[in-house]
Amino acid sequence: MYHLGTVLRIQGKEKDFEDLVLESIRILEEGDQGESYICTKRMRHLAEIYLKSNRIAEAVNLQRKILHIMELSKGWGSLDTIAAAEHLALSLQNLGNLTDAQQLLERCLDSRKTLLSEDHIEIACNLLHIARLKMLSSNKLRKTNVLQATTELDMAKDLLSTSIRVARKYLSQTIKAGQKTPSGVPRQTGRDRQFALMVLLQSLNALALLEVAKAELENSKVDCLVNNEAESALRECISAFREYETEKSLPAQVPHQVKAEYLSCLKCLLGLIMGGGSGDGKTQQITDQTRRADLQQLKDEINRIEGELISRRKTDKQV
Repeated sequence: MYHLGTVLRIQGKEKDFEDLVLESIRILEEGDQGESYICTKRMRHLAEIYLKSNRIAEAVNLQRKILHIMELSKGWGSLDTIAAAEHLALSLQNLGNLTDAQQLLERCLDSRKTLLSEDHIEIACNLLHIARLKMLSSNKLRKTNVLQATTELDMAKDLLSTSIRVARKYLSQTIKAGQKTPSGVPRQTGRDRQFALMVLLQSLNALALLEVAKAELENSKVDCLVNNEAESALRECISAFREYETEKSLPAQVPHQVKAEYLSCLKCLLGLIMGGGSGDGKTQQITDQTRRADLQQLKDEINRIEGELISRRKTDKQV
């Protein structure tokens, strides 16, 4: 029944697919297989369908059920349970339930620290999730409690700094691992590097947004310094992506998710430069000349990446 559903989904019959997945889960549960690997896998798949169709509340209910099953069967000493909790936390965040989301993400982090080394890329990703949540919390507080909103941003910055450090180190280690393999990077190492690069790009992008948000919150009069810090983070995004793109020992095909994040960095940098504060005199004239060349390069690169992503989407639709 489930496999028939996957065929229907390929044919574009999403509702029929969803109905069959639900029915297959019901049959497994009635047969005392509700806690089996197959059943939880189908629940996860169904939750993904709900998320893609923006039915977040339904996804949350299903993800709570999955987490409960994982807690009973494997406990918090399992990375599978941690992953289930993290998925639930991110969905709760999308619903605006930041308190419960933060509690879950912090528990995920504590559990990961007992199972993984402190420099593991999953630790960096977990820190990134918590930092983003604190940035959302700060945004909610900015009109009612500026001091607490600033504190949330400061904590987020510390988390992002650690995430960036860990991701950089992890990327460096995977490059060295790849160089030891004459025939190229092992498949798992290549995937790890892609994931680490994604975490690094997202962390740097978030840091740039944080610097701008903090300046706005504090009505900063040092826009130039703030812009420099944000710009530095975004330029590191670009450097990291280009280093990956030119690394000969890695797969030639850059994942579209990584390209999309890189594109986000490019657009943020473009907006930052175009919205930069104005000055006067010779210094401003020199700056304007330099920035004009920068802007054109950024626009050209944005057009290139957008073209590649559009081409990829067209290819995927044809498959």
